[in-house]
Amino acid sequence: MDCPAEEALVRAKLQAFEDIRHLDFDLPQRQLTIYHEGESAPLAKALAELHLGETLIGSEESEAETFREQSNQKKLLWTVLAINFAFFIFEMGTGLLSRSMGLVADSLDMLADSFVYGISLLAVGRSLRRKKRIARLAGYFQIVLALSGFAEVLRRFFLTGESPDFRTMIVVSLLALAANAYSLYLMQRSKSREEAHMKASLIFTSNDIVINLGVIAAGVLVYLFHSALPDLLIGSIVFLLVVRGAIRILKVAR
Repeated sequence: MDCPAEEALVRAKLQAFEDIRHLDFDLPQRQLTIYHEGESAPLAKALAELHLGETLIGSEESEAETFREQSNQKKLLWTVLAINFAFFIFEMGTGLLSRSMGLVADSLDMLADSFVYGISLLAVGRSLRRKKRIARLAGYFQIVLALSGFAEVLRRFFLTGESPDFRTMIVVSLLALAANAYSLYLMQRSKSREEAHMKASLIFTSNDIVINLGVIAAGVLVYLFHSALPDLLIGSIVFLLVVRGAIRILKVAR
């Protein structure tokens, strides 16, 4: 395989095999290592149908390598889950105290991400089909949460008009930005980043970074205009981005 297009073609061809546990692509060397259970003949037949000039180099048991990769996935997911859940508590508390809908919205997004990472933990070691089902569940969960959050934005718009504390918005969002950037860095280094449930996690974390920048900008606007509208606007945008991310995940998990 000498290009991402061929990799995508192979992944699409093999996604129906539930006994596959992990695909390790080495594009420069044009090699693919398949960690699976059961017989390898059906896999070889499926690859031959692609006419990519495949050649079987060898086949051997490798339970230790598979276990090591799954263990690394779990450690990574536990790390980002802990970061997101801690910032959910932190941002929810500071958001309520500072009357910032942007921080409250971001905290709920952090909580949603925590659930997503928890769901992804359940996917480790499962079949490709099972991982796609888990990714779809995460996408639907985000849509429900986003719609609930948008309803809260509307409630605050019509019933309250008090400006939030812009200082808290900016400082807390900067801390959250650093945490999300670190989480994204860890996941991008993972060998399993192309699997459906890990792609879902990457999408959520990428959205979080955009959201953090938006809340910082909203804090600056609240200070400049002495109005709560920028905070409510960023709250609305946060939930729209969450819906957009959820739709992307549902496409990945088709």
